[in-house]
Amino acid sequence: METLYAGIDLHGNNNYLAVVGGDGRRVFDKRLSNDMRWIREALHPFKEELVGIAVESTYNWYWLVDGLMEEGYEVHLANPSAIQQYGGLKHADDRHDAFWLAEMLRLGILPEGYIYPKEERPVRDLLRKRGHLVRLRTSLVISLENIVSRNCGIRVRVNEVKALREDRVSRLLEGNEELWMSGRASKEVIDFLTHQIHKIEAWVQEKVVLKEGYRSLLSLPGVGKILALTIMLETGPISRFATVGDYVSYCRKVPSHWMSDGRRKGSGNTKNGNKYLAWAYGEASELARRFDKACRGYYQRKMQRTNAAVAHSALAHKLARAGYYLMRDGGSFQAEKLFR
Repeated sequence: METLYAGIDLHGNNNYLAVVGGDGRRVFDKRLSNDMRWIREALHPFKEELVGIAVESTYNWYWLVDGLMEEGYEVHLANPSAIQQYGGLKHADDRHDAFWLAEMLRLGILPEGYIYPKEERPVRDLLRKRGHLVRLRTSLVISLENIVSRNCGIRVRVNEVKALREDRVSRLLEGNEELWMSGRASKEVIDFLTHQIHKIEAWVQEKVVLKEGYRSLLSLPGVGKILALTIMLETGPISRFATVGDYVSYCRKVPSHWMSDGRRKGSGNTKNGNKYLAWAYGEASELARRFDKACRGYYQRKMQRTNAAVAHSALAHKLARAGYYLMRDGGSFQAEKLFR
């Protein structure tokens, strides 16, 4: 029985399937629509010989990976940021990309990403939607604050803008009908988003299955229930990170500089990693700086040598390291170990 390997170059409404033999011989290739019926039919003649299928981790991989796994195939999610294939090539296309994925799988050099369990994905993605709504609300809050500042010469606090029980902002603009309408429109949308955010938070806390390490994360400065859930769900099994450095890099909390002879020669992919974990630890850093004595002291020491942005990033880096050990070993946060 011949050993076969497949690669699928996935796009928005179509994909390119390629199959190679154990000796690298090209066996089959075809462009298909994004329909599991056609993909299942194309793969069927090779099902017994296929030992793996490599799928590139694009924005829309869920349906394909889930469908292939349900059919019993061994699926490997390729990490596109770690695949370097174009150096020295004069021509490349979808066919070449699909065969390249299959070839790397055959050679055992395919950089792989983590396939998050299908049953846990919806809750995680619901928290991502909450983050999206929070960003939309923040933009509206800033816009409304600017309207009041420009036209009234006063500054309103964020909590006053977001207050649900009474409108403390629109009345400041009542002297002009157009300004009042602008402020009222912003306030109504802010209140609507706040209600939706609260509904999502309540739903997630009711449905989520808590994992080991969640309660330990609650002891981390700046981390409450929502941030702890975000970190827990976005991290997945902490065992998939061999070292704390791997985890902190995944959280986008390490420098991305290329150095030679003490000089900067460029930078790497600063977006390589999980942007939701980067946001979570960034939020924790800001809250810890404001409300935790040990974290504030570390931040101020950094500030004396650098600037606010670097100090904020350095504190977020420290908290990400602490988060790794809390999820791996359990226990409670100990500032003396982190800042010694």
